[in-house]
Amino acid sequence: MAKSETQPVNKPVVPSPPAKPRMTELEVLIRARYPLLYVISWEEQRVLAHVNQIGTKLNKTVFEWSVNTGLVPSGTNLQSQKHRDAATEDPLVALGNVIEHVEPALYVFKDFHPFLKCQNMSVIRRLREVASSLKNTYKTIVIVSPMLEVPPELEKDVTIVDFDLPRANDFTALLHRIIEEVKSNPKLKVNINSTMKEQIVHALLGLTLAEAENVLAKTLVQHHGFGAESLEVINGEKKQIIRKSGLLEYYETDESLETVGGLAALKSWLLKRAVAFSDQARAYGLPAPKGVLLLGVQGCGKSLMAKTISNIWRLPLLRFDVGRVFGSLVGSSEQNTRRAIQVAESVAPVVFWIDEIDKAFRGSRGSGASTDAGTSSRVFSTFLTWMSEKKSAVFVIATANDISALPPELLRKGRFDEIFFVDLPASQERQDIFRVHLAKRKIEPGKFTLETLAGASEGYSGAEIEEAIISSMFDAFYDKQELTSKRLLESLRQTVPLSKTMRESIEELRQWSVGRARPAAGPETGTEKQGQRKIEI
Repeated sequence: MAKSETQPVNKPVVPSPPAKPRMTELEVLIRARYPLLYVISWEEQRVLAHVNQIGTKLNKTVFEWSVNTGLVPSGTNLQSQKHRDAATEDPLVALGNVIEHVEPALYVFKDFHPFLKCQNMSVIRRLREVASSLKNTYKTIVIVSPMLEVPPELEKDVTIVDFDLPRANDFTALLHRIIEEVKSNPKLKVNINSTMKEQIVHALLGLTLAEAENVLAKTLVQHHGFGAESLEVINGEKKQIIRKSGLLEYYETDESLETVGGLAALKSWLLKRAVAFSDQARAYGLPAPKGVLLLGVQGCGKSLMAKTISNIWRLPLLRFDVGRVFGSLVGSSEQNTRRAIQVAESVAPVVFWIDEIDKAFRGSRGSGASTDAGTSSRVFSTFLTWMSEKKSAVFVIATANDISALPPELLRKGRFDEIFFVDLPASQERQDIFRVHLAKRKIEPGKFTLETLAGASEGYSGAEIEEAIISSMFDAFYDKQELTSKRLLESLRQTVPLSKTMRESIEELRQWSVGRARPAAGPETGTEKQGQRKIEI
């Protein structure tokens, strides 16, 4: 029987061609024959290794230059005098040799920026001549430096390339290599599970490969293996990086959820996002949390929660001091802001804390921008752009007391994941605050009638309750007696809370928060209403 015309015909399966490996930006620019490339990176050897890979792929010879070795073939030993020409230690001579060489090649110039920073017109002029000469050749100059120095004369000839820090797979390979090297040593415990490996790799993000290798060796020496202690050692290494920047403050804190009274809704929100930095969260499709803005009454725990987050999530806490960022030179403040952001991103995942952001960027709104030549506005614009576009796992937590000083651009969706309003503590929260602060000072809370103390402290902030406890402790210590509820009540009666001193401002803040911010304390209201009649039905 003849085959029907509609009957499907089995066709041979043709295997799809393997996907081509994705080219890096540096390789693309070299293939496109850009003459002068400027790679910004601290990892000189890693950049050099990458250039050697590109040279092998494109069949090009790789040379490297430094002020000590001159122009030599890549990989030349420092002690070797072969291939070394002392005359090429002079950058002008070395650049002249680049022009004279005929064969396709890549030239890596290390730490060349001082010759550009000093406005050495001979070197700058020669670089312009080299750029013009190399356009019709298969040669490329790659300048590698940790800092950017491009004189105006070279802006149109030089192409800037940012060389990214190592990624998770790079650190995974490094960790596996170190484990293989030391696993036979009976004194070291390196047999760790996949969860601990993931935590160590994530903690290493933001370091260079050399820094990561050093800190992993350090934890082997200190703790004879890898484990939870390794995370503390790695965070200590990141602390050194932050200190060197001079723009951010690494905050050591031992606060935990148990040391914070009240704020149940905010605590719950943070706990649900504690797992957001894991690989499982990425696989599930969850992005890293962007940040949270805490508005509210002074002394009610906003800064305390910022310190607590780093312990909940086991991440470093960086405090961004805007006052330190502002410099006396025009343009330095914007540059300092970018540097602070770069440092934070380099040690991500991290918690980035801006305390009292309303005061920090007060000059960016209204006429204040004109009093500092617009510096505040430019710094604020840089910060806002970064918050909207950042891809790194930097969680921004900002606190504010005066909502009227906040620019509206900061409050729009997309800058923060959530805006919480931190009100004065309610009755049960005040009991929790008394319990926390008494226990912190090694005083048994069960000896006190917390309900009575909470009733007497209506309208008090957490900071005011703490100060009342400390004041009564001074009195008791002076009289050589134990602390009692009577002394606490007397101390509370002598204190005039901020809720009375600034009643109008606080009420205005509360009215603004309705429908605009989420209550940090959950469904319970901040304070009891004054003079409300109590009836039974």
